[in-house]
Amino acid sequence: MSQTLTLSTSLTLPSGLTLPNRIMKAALSEGLAGDDASPDDRLERLYERWGTGGYGLIVTGNVMVDRRYLGEPGNVVIEDERHLDALKRWAGAARGDGAPVWMQINHPGRQANPLTTDGPVVAPSAIRMSIPGLPTPRALTESEIEDIVTRFAATAAVAKAAGFDGVQIHGAHGYLLSQFLSPLANQRTDRWGGSIENRTRFALEVVRAVRSAVGPGFGVGIKLNSADFQRGGFTEDESRTVVATLAAEYLDLIEISGGSYESPAMMGRPAVSDSTRAREAYFLEYAVTVRDLAAGIPLAVTGGFRSRSAMADAVADGACDIVGIGRPTVITPTAADELITEGLSTLPAQRSRLPLPAQASTIASVRSLEGALDLQWHTDQLHRLGGGQEPDPRRPLWRTAVTTVRRNGIDALRRSRGVTSADNRAVVRKFRFERAVGRYVANPTVALLGRLGVSTRLATDLETTGRKSGQPRTVPVSAAFDETGAWIISQHGRRSGWAINVAAEPRVRIRQGDVWRTGTAAFVPDDDVQSRARTFASRPAFAGLTAAGFRALQSDPMSVRITFVD
Repeated sequence: MSQTLTLSTSLTLPSGLTLPNRIMKAALSEGLAGDDASPDDRLERLYERWGTGGYGLIVTGNVMVDRRYLGEPGNVVIEDERHLDALKRWAGAARGDGAPVWMQINHPGRQANPLTTDGPVVAPSAIRMSIPGLPTPRALTESEIEDIVTRFAATAAVAKAAGFDGVQIHGAHGYLLSQFLSPLANQRTDRWGGSIENRTRFALEVVRAVRSAVGPGFGVGIKLNSADFQRGGFTEDESRTVVATLAAEYLDLIEISGGSYESPAMMGRPAVSDSTRAREAYFLEYAVTVRDLAAGIPLAVTGGFRSRSAMADAVADGACDIVGIGRPTVITPTAADELITEGLSTLPAQRSRLPLPAQASTIASVRSLEGALDLQWHTDQLHRLGGGQEPDPRRPLWRTAVTTVRRNGIDALRRSRGVTSADNRAVVRKFRFERAVGRYVANPTVALLGRLGVSTRLATDLETTGRKSGQPRTVPVSAAFDETGAWIISQHGRRSGWAINVAAEPRVRIRQGDVWRTGTAAFVPDDDVQSRARTFASRPAFAGLTAAGFRALQSDPMSVRITFVD
């Protein structure tokens, strides 16, 4: 008579590691590393909370294998044993209940945060993501690909030396392994691209290198997308081929997720069927289709689980072996204990939405922005836990927006390599921060408002000619119009991107209300920029505040006069 599986049933993995129950604390990127990219006491406090949460398996947030490329500011980076003592403390902090602790290891590829990256980001091919402001990556060379494979193995070996019980290779959510699998991101014509077999090669080589580095008896898992939910992208059929290929390797666990930052299914934004809604988990139906292909490797499904009944049914029915819980563990750090021991029926969860008109919910960029803000809202809660505070379920979204800019702008720019003087460092910080505000806040916001039919008095659009591409480039700017033209200010003189374009081709177009005007732009270095900035205010009472805003962002400002010629 077969055993009836429950959430409290233990599970022995192929490597011999035994999980005390079927609930996994899934990976969440914490962003709590110290200035030297090592785990600090905030991570220890956070994992002490989860360590007493009754989980069967605890998986850390993504640890980077190359300090040149971070997914987010504050990622832990492991390239060698320089931080071994801190890593040991981190692993030990999570063992309050004795649950195994795995480290998720990752390379972001083209999803590397450009604020924390020296030089261009890298990817299988030089194909840019469809998110405003993100740069076009540089295609990896053959030797660089082989180096990254070696880096994954080296990071896994350090994790083992630090006392972690296993590693999870991040092959989902649009990061580098996922990029190699996607025909949209990977358009190589060598042995790393083309057919699904070639596109799987990188993941296969990473898995083999990691297993070779850690040996038997140590957990090795991989997180995979069921699909990336983009037209022409990585499909479920291709994903099944990948699962079947990896099933021949010495793996302990395959976790199923889906989506990327371009199509954020993993953030709770997928379109779901009625049957999926009833079963809660977004990727459970797919998991059933790969059960036989996995050839005995346990399956975990993460994304959407909230009720104890849905989790119990998924395990009892054999749809998956392990239930992964991510964001709910931020609000309820002891979620597994609450569900298994205390009888909690449903985990509380937060889903953040922007206060926008209903039609905005159908715009892909809005869904992506909401998904990103929701993720950052939960990151705020992680930081509270790491600081020794309790979660704050009522935290307003506007506070998250402020802390997001602070984390991804100012905090990421504390060190500027290759700059020697304090004054120059301040200039570079201001330049990079203003560029970040433009790319990640101003540009997307003005573009979104425009699509919704909303205009703003202070911001308008300037169209220049790209000096390299020869194509029109449109950016938001502040402008003060008069009868013959307009004044704008280049916050960083002739160094900003659009100013360089103007120097090469002074003919521009600028939007005045709903009308595009054509003009000739000229730098006016002798103009009093501070006085000029005051004229941008919509009302005289706001002149001082407007000028202060410009001062906060500028490093080497210069006035630019556009004279209308139409």
